[in-house]
Amino acid sequence: MKNLKRQWKFIVVLIAGAVGLISQFALHSKSLFSIGNLQFPVHAIIIDIIGILMAISLLLEIFHDWKPGRYGVDILAVIAVVSTILIGDVWAEWMILVMMTGGETLEDYATGQANKELRALLDKTPRIANKLVDGKITEVKVDDLQVGDTVLIKPGQQVPVDGQIVKGTSSFDQSSLTGESVPVTKNPGDDLMSGSVNGDVAVEMKVTKAAKDSEYQSIVALVKSSQAQPAKFVKMADRYAIPFTVISLIIGGVAWAVSGDATRFAEVMVVASPCPLLIAAPVALVSGMSSMSAHHIIVKSGPTLEKLARAKTFAFDKTGTLTENQLIVDQVVTDDKSFDQKELQSLAASVEQQSSHVIASSLVKATDKDLIHPVTNLKETTAQGVEGDIDGKHVKVGKLYFVAPDHEKLNVTSTAVYVSVDGKFAGYITLKDKMRPESPETIARLRRQGAEDIMMLTGDHKQVAEKVAKEAGITDVRSELLPSQKIQAIKDVPKDLRPVVMTGDGVNDAPSLTAADVGIAMGAKGATAASESADAVIMVNDISKVNDAVAISKHTMKVANIDVLTAIGVVIIIELIAFTGVIPAFWGAILQEVVDMITISLGLLAKTKPSDKQFGLEEK
Repeated sequence: MKNLKRQWKFIVVLIAGAVGLISQFALHSKSLFSIGNLQFPVHAIIIDIIGILMAISLLLEIFHDWKPGRYGVDILAVIAVVSTILIGDVWAEWMILVMMTGGETLEDYATGQANKELRALLDKTPRIANKLVDGKITEVKVDDLQVGDTVLIKPGQQVPVDGQIVKGTSSFDQSSLTGESVPVTKNPGDDLMSGSVNGDVAVEMKVTKAAKDSEYQSIVALVKSSQAQPAKFVKMADRYAIPFTVISLIIGGVAWAVSGDATRFAEVMVVASPCPLLIAAPVALVSGMSSMSAHHIIVKSGPTLEKLARAKTFAFDKTGTLTENQLIVDQVVTDDKSFDQKELQSLAASVEQQSSHVIASSLVKATDKDLIHPVTNLKETTAQGVEGDIDGKHVKVGKLYFVAPDHEKLNVTSTAVYVSVDGKFAGYITLKDKMRPESPETIARLRRQGAEDIMMLTGDHKQVAEKVAKEAGITDVRSELLPSQKIQAIKDVPKDLRPVVMTGDGVNDAPSLTAADVGIAMGAKGATAASESADAVIMVNDISKVNDAVAISKHTMKVANIDVLTAIGVVIIIELIAFTGVIPAFWGAILQEVVDMITISLGLLAKTKPSDKQFGLEEK
């Protein structure tokens, strides 16, 4: 609404100017009344009324900003408007109003790109549950479920609320909640989290938490809470506001004192109008956002660029962010000398070829097609494993207690499948997340770009997380985290290591992205809750775009700062010229337009390519 209000201000000023031009130059309207030497024709009255209203509106905004301790340069715009009204220079006044409202509109364009943050989360929130009453299924609203109710969760359905399995065994995909890359088998007595997705077998669950207290709904609440308290952004121009304002007022005051003419003060104030200063940063930010788009990065607001440019801490989710969310074979360990590694993998993959489980499909995909053999008497035992006959051998693949019930427990810390042949334990195959090929170089480049701390936040197991972190080059590893713990890890980052940037791709990352100073979502797979909640979205499946985002942000802010300082320098020079009285107020306003064009031209340089050092391609 605020942005719309500013746009209407700009439109009203333009309309007033058009009406004024027609009134003065086409209709040659005469003065309706006069005050002293000041004449008030229709166009002057219209523009003065708008000028007074704009000045009052701006004063209210200034007062509102002063309360939290911000001191902007907008006071100069108010003084310039009032000064031109008092000396009766209507068109100088109008041009100041154009630049003032136009600058606000352009700034809003740069910083008002945020989408509806919660749409994806809210759309995916479970709403209907299959409640069991006396053995019959009754569809009820999730919010109406009470602790102790029994719910049927069919294959492929989301768990509506937190609960505990009372009947049935199935695997549940929790990757969107915890980041675990492999579905987890749940048996009677095991807890279920709302938002996880059931596999192939229907189970009955007893409700242990009401909807408002359940895991998925808590994620929604966390995101809402984060969005309700957005980080405040101070205009770049504001940091130069006090010295620039003081210098301008001193020049104007001395000009008045030396000349003894208030018009001289007004002439200085017209050229001291902060429009170039206010427009410099937004133009650079829009250019930077355009450059981001060319690099397949969507940035939702201008302030994101400033924070990215200053970022000191980078946090990454593991599954689907540093890794490709695809399992690959890590080790093939044989326990029987009659089988080599190649034959063991061939037997396991052959038996697994018809299973839809993610481990099975990953194993089959990682095995040469020539090694996949026909299987007979195939049988799958849910949540335990698969067995079948291959060339006269009975092969079982799955959990250790399924393939070799009497075998001693093995200390295997990775995701693994175990294999037995003709009832004899033959070995096991471990799988690991496939690292994105660009992840290690991305981490190395971030350090060259100035990152002081890089950490990995994941819900996966410690051993798995540490292996991935070591391969990626990350030493700060936080594993087995729930969404709320990820948020706490981000909040615990000390002030001297902020801003903090979080990169992720799952539903569980959504609250972390909003809690971070900058949230970056890997959005190549579609508009997930993470991309909806992020400040920036990488639209291609390439994590090195984080490096590009940092480089473009650094380049943009460098251009913006140079632009702002140039605007200040040029304006002060023009003020000193106006001090002598050689620049009438109207021509001072025209000069403001020239300065604005210079400012815009410099701001557009943010679209140029950043240096290799900014990209982290070479040492600083």
